[in-house]
Parts: sequence; C-alpha cells; structure tokens
Amino acid sequence: MKRSVSVIFCLLFASACFAQPLADTAGKLIEQKEKIITASTVIKIENLGFRVNSELPELRPTISADGNLLFFICESHPDNNHAHEVRNSQDIWYSVRDTATGKWTDAQHLGFPFNTAHYNAVYWISPDKNRILLRNAFVNGDYYGNGVSMSEVQKDGRWSKPDMLKIKNYYKYDRGFQSGASMSNNGQVLLLYMSEEAKSRLNKIYVCFLQPDGTWSEPKSVGKKINVTGYNQMTPYVAADGLTLYFSSDRPGGIGDHDIWMSKRLDSSWTKWSEPVNLGEPINTADFDAFFTLDAGGEYAYLTSSFQSLGKSDIVRVQLLEKEKPDPVLLITGNVYNAKTKQPLSARLIYETLPDGQTAGEGLSAPGDGAFQVTLPYDKNYMIRATADHFFAQSENFNLDSLVKAGNKIIHKDLYLVPIEVGQIVRLNNVFFDFDKWDLRPVSFVELNLVVKMLNENPAISIELGAHTDSKGSDEYNIKLSHNRAQAVMQYILSKGITPDRLSFKGYGETVPVATNDTDEGRQLNRRVEFKIISN
Repeated sequence: MKRSVSVIFCLLFASACFAQPLADTAGKLIEQKEKIITASTVIKIENLGFRVNSELPELRPTISADGNLLFFICESHPDNNHAHEVRNSQDIWYSVRDTATGKWTDAQHLGFPFNTAHYNAVYWISPDKNRILLRNAFVNGDYYGNGVSMSEVQKDGRWSKPDMLKIKNYYKYDRGFQSGASMSNNGQVLLLYMSEEAKSRLNKIYVCFLQPDGTWSEPKSVGKKINVTGYNQMTPYVAADGLTLYFSSDRPGGIGDHDIWMSKRLDSSWTKWSEPVNLGEPINTADFDAFFTLDAGGEYAYLTSSFQSLGKSDIVRVQLLEKEKPDPVLLITGNVYNAKTKQPLSARLIYETLPDGQTAGEGLSAPGDGAFQVTLPYDKNYMIRATADHFFAQSENFNLDSLVKAGNKIIHKDLYLVPIEVGQIVRLNNVFFDFDKWDLRPVSFVELNLVVKMLNENPAISIELGAHTDSKGSDEYNIKLSHNRAQAVMQYILSKGITPDRLSFKGYGETVPVATNDTDEGRQLNRRVEFKIISN
C-alpha cells in the first residue's frame, strides 16, 4: 500500500520532487509481481507492478505522448483527500518512467486542488505535458459540479487553478450515473461519455468542437456505429493520428463484461465510423476492461484490467499488434529560446496545415527550459509557430511527405523568437517563390500575414524587407532577382493596409551570406527573405 506523501505538485513531472516511497511488501512478492506476465501473453501484456499498483483498485490510466508520465486513479486509499468521508474515494496519483531503466517511480498523490472531496481523475494530458484535462467543473479552482476542466502551466512555472470548459448545453446531456471525457491530441476535439436519462448507467459517446471564442460546441452523438441502443459505451480515446477511436462497451460480440473496441473515423464530421472491431484476447478478458490509452507512437496501450491482477484492478501495459495500432504520427520536440539572449522562453505553439493555414492544434513550451512536444499526423504538411508577448512569432515548415520517406518518427527542432526591438533581424522561413521568379507562392501568405499583424499591433514600427540569394549566377542577376523578390513581399504587405512610410525594401543578392555557398544546405540557408526593425 502506498505511504502518505506531502502534497507538493511539482511543475515538471520528469523532474518531480518525490516524497517517501511505497511501503515495502515481502521481497519475494515484489520480485514475483513486478515481473508478472499473464498467461499466453509472454511479450504482449504486462502488469506495471507494485510501484504503480497495489491491493486497491487502480483505474483510468492516462499516459503522456512520450510514454514517460502516467496518471491514474487509486480508489479508497487512506491518503486520498477525505478518504474517511467519501465512500470509495478516487484520487489522482502519478508515476514517472525512468527512460534509462524503463522502471516506474513510486506512485505519488497529486494533491490539492486537483484532488478534492469529490471523485477525481485526469482525462487527458497534452503532448507537451503542460496541460491536463480534469474531471469535474471548477470555477477559479473551486468545485462547481459535474463537467470537465483544464489546468495549464503558467509563465511563472505554477499550474493554473482548474477552470471548467464552457460546453454549450452540457447539463442537458450529463444526467446519468456516470460521465467522463477525453480529448484529441491537438486539443481541438472533445469526446464525452454520459447519458441524457437521469441516473442511467447506459452511456453514449458525444463529440464537441473548440470554437473561436474558446467555448465548446453542443455535444452531438458520434453516430449509431459507435452508440448501440440499449448498451453502454464509455471511456473513448482517440489516438494521436486523430482517426482511430478506442472505447469500452458491453455490446454484443464481446468476450466479457465490457471490452475494448476499435473504429476508424471516416470523415471530418466525427459521426461516421468504420464498423467497430473487438480487440480480442488477451486485451479483453471475461472481466471489465476499459480506460484504454496510448503513447503517441501507438506501440503500447495502457488500460485497467482485473484479470490476474495484484489487487482489485490494475494498470497494465499492452504491446499492440500491427492491426490494432493507429496510423503513425510524427513527434516534434524542441525548445523555444530568445534569439537575442539564448534564454529559454515560455511560448504558445500553434500549428497550421499548409497551404490553407487552418489551425490544427496548439501547445505550450515549458517556462523552465522552453521544451515542447507536438504530435502531427502524416497526412498533411504543417507550419509550427511559436508566439510570446513582445516577440515576433517564428515559424517552421514541416514537409511530412519527405520526413516519412526518410523513416523519421521523432524530429527535434528548436525555435528562436526575436524580440521586437530596433536592429533585430527576423528571418521569414515560410516565404516561397517559384524557381528563378519573384511571384509569391500562396503558401507564403500565412507568414506574411504575421508580419502584417505585428505591424498593426506595433504602429510605431517601421521595417526594411530584404531578400538574399546564394552565389550561383552573376552578381547582377542575383541583385535583380533579390530586388524583385523583396519588392514583391513589400507589395503584398502594402495590399493589407500598411502605409508606405513604414516599409522599405532592398535586394542584397549574394553579398550577405549566413552560411557557406559550397554545400546545398548552406546555399539553402543563404536563399532567404528577412525583415529588419529600423524604428520603434
């Protein structure tokens, strides 16, 4: 059984401050049970052991995208908040995986305000580990009632008080015996399970969409393929690909009490799905199987199982077969820095699809080291943009087609934000021209609109737009090409209402290289468009 711990919720779980470990159990039991592998699943399924599990019920695992941070519920633990007052109390605990050894740390109680006198749970953790979705509705950190809330890391390194998601007509739908939620990796889609019938135990799965004003659309059923009348559908989880749905149901065709099923989304409505497939044994057992979650790679799933468990129910890890896995995704990691001081920055990450510039998701970089993580499905190309107050947003373009062909699954890319100060030079990474021409490609408009936005927000600023070439071609040709390209960029910005007295342009040709012209990589760096802040 887990021993009492001081209630300190450290900012970054990978460097969390741990209190006293779990109480020791007989040595031979620990050795036996930490290595337990259920029958007929020699490689496929494993119990996480006594550092995570106990003789009490462990429920609802939520795993981070990198597979190294695990939240879960421990029921009726004596260290739970108000454990002696709340029947079958459920509090949030967490454990961190040591990347060197693969072992999990002793589980720790999450503490207040995330654990209250009510039933508590973490429904979702963002890929960057800087936001968590929580059970219950909170207003300024105080319990309000049924619902879901978000907390995120603030610039001072502290977690914000949980704040309820504003979901249109939510309480019209959440009237049953139980409810819960999950979220897509990009933070744009919310999945709920609940019942419109008072005190009913038969749930349906609903979908809500994030609105421009930060509220959420009214819940709508995900459709009859998923929601079977007269049966219970619960604990939905959408994989990092944004297409593959896993959920628990007692519908016909199952093995036991509730089983894990898988279905693929067929369109953008989130109401049309492929025929759900039962994942079969040993993932599903004769008992209750639910609370399925995946790391971003889709290699391992984590779920609750009572089959041959150490206690009443345990958290187990399952190595999926290829047919059970979601579509692959790319994990983008990196750090955000101040380009002038090289100090880490807390910034908001926005990623957009190209060439349409549609927002595909958001994230945060950690205040301590500026670290971020983003997962991107392979089916599109993206621009990732980091933004912070008093800095110009930096963008990076990711062509996933070429990255997939190269076999990449994890890409590290640091972002440098330039402070809005006189003399600072900002490279525009996503301004493109056809070969040997100066007509702007439409994909360039997304980034140039950011320049327009910056100028509108800082009306005293004036800038010089500069274009540069590599050393191929004559000096005269390169000066002419760069001159025309810089002028084309200025004309676009003028067309957006910026006055001419705030803009100038110059073509530098090959005269200001930033890298060698002896390699393809160097020449690519030298071919660029920039702007310089000349007054503020």
